[in-house]
Amino acid sequence: MLERIDWTRDVHFQTNTTIDTLDYTGDGLNAGSKVVFAAVGSPKHQLANEWPGGISLPRPFSHAKLALPGILVVDGAAFTTYEQEAGVMEQWTKLISGDQLTGIRLIIIADDAGFTAATTDNLVWVAFTRSNPAYDIYGVDSFTQFKHWGCKGPLMIDARTKPHHAPALIKDPAVERRVDRLGKRGIPARDYLVSLAGTARAADNRGTSRVLSINTNL
Repeated sequence: MLERIDWTRDVHFQTNTTIDTLDYTGDGLNAGSKVVFAAVGSPKHQLANEWPGGISLPRPFSHAKLALPGILVVDGAAFTTYEQEAGVMEQWTKLISGDQLTGIRLIIIADDAGFTAATTDNLVWVAFTRSNPAYDIYGVDSFTQFKHWGCKGPLMIDARTKPHHAPALIKDPAVERRVDRLGKRGIPARDYLVSLAGTARAADNRGTSRVLSINTNL
């Protein structure tokens, strides 16, 4: 996709629209925006496989990691308000517009660049669950022409945690250990641990059988 997409043409916003109830990227219930990245055809861009040498990013976003070919993740300071951050982001795109960002097609601003760039799962989770497209997408050398937005340089997503976002759901290692102990073979509670890892049959008190989805690797 990043090899083929033309950010001046292939970005299409749906603003002030309805979104899923469980989508918390907007600032209201069922309210937010969407964006479509539509690209096809032969590759037009060569993606960078390493952070280009000689590039020094300006403050306040200066520490960066290459997550995937063409995708740069940058540490951002804690998000304050859209009124304040929009100006900061727009100014930053102007400060880096003269840099040679050859091969960088997408820049993600995150709370923790190391965590975000560590795995593809982390990257996708952070970039697309912590950003409201109409509010959080910027671009290097961006423009609006006849109500169409685009950018000539890399597209940027501000994927920092916003004040209206729910707290992160962090697994508790102690709770996980207790559940693992309940799931050991020979312990009756094992039959009631539901998982998508496999299926097994369990007999009820009437001698008939029912199918439960359980983790057979416990």
